[in-house]
Amino acid sequence: MRSSPSPQPARRWARAERLDADRMAEALHERTGVRLTVEGPCPGGQVGAAYVRWPDGRRSVLKWRPRARVADLVDGPIAVSEALRAAGCPVPATELVEQVDHAVVTVQELLPGSTLDRLDAHGLEQALALNRAFAGRLADRPDIPAIALYLREDGPGFCLHEPLRRHGARAAALERWVTAVGAAHPPAMEGEDAVHLDYHPGNMLAVDGTLTGVIDWDGAGRGHHGFDLVTLRFGVHVEGTGPGVEDRLDEVLDALPETVLRPAWAHMSLRMVDWSIRHHTPADVEHWLDLAARRTD
Repeated sequence: MRSSPSPQPARRWARAERLDADRMAEALHERTGVRLTVEGPCPGGQVGAAYVRWPDGRRSVLKWRPRARVADLVDGPIAVSEALRAAGCPVPATELVEQVDHAVVTVQELLPGSTLDRLDAHGLEQALALNRAFAGRLADRPDIPAIALYLREDGPGFCLHEPLRRHGARAAALERWVTAVGAAHPPAMEGEDAVHLDYHPGNMLAVDGTLTGVIDWDGAGRGHHGFDLVTLRFGVHVEGTGPGVEDRLDEVLDALPETVLRPAWAHMSLRMVDWSIRHHTPADVEHWLDLAARRTD
């Protein structure tokens, strides 16, 4: 009697590396002589950040970016944040940057406020106003790299295509659509605006309903500021909103040029579905596939 074949085990995809704050603080001490005291993890985030205290008592935020080089962060994301700070935007200063093995470790200014658990109509209008302030901010900085979209090839630890191809019919169809959009558009964003790349309520700080800062600029670069509004639309889909917020944001997206909206939607669809396949549950994957389907064809 022939036995039936054994089922194949589920593919174990690579997961994001997490910050070991104590180890990174010790590495900074060895390299710079600065002794930072780790106080505990910051809430939210996908790869981790931690509150630290300087010897003089000041508090800051310790972050890291794996598989990165100091020069690339200084010439890209840090240059973007400094350009925005010079224009008066509420962006944290970078206080220390150091290469630690394959990662870049940064210490950033701790801005006042706490992250938004829920974006209401008042918060959305503030986020839209701040986003408009990003427009044209890099007009005199052609040296800052444009943000790659990764619609036809894998990104560095995110926007991976193979997980979608292997996950199921819906995800595979989405990946084919993303690749087709990539074939019809440039591989990187066009424009002279500052782009955050992860502009969602979890990266916005507020005090008593007033926006006090935007954090986590590690992926920032050059492009069209409308891209961040697509990111925000995906962000409110999971983090919750007040009445009318999603409809208002959809109206704003409808007014974006198709040359911006279409590749941005493809990027975020790929990014969120891939991440959920590798880190979250099948229900989460369906959650993002449902949103992605609203603007695919």
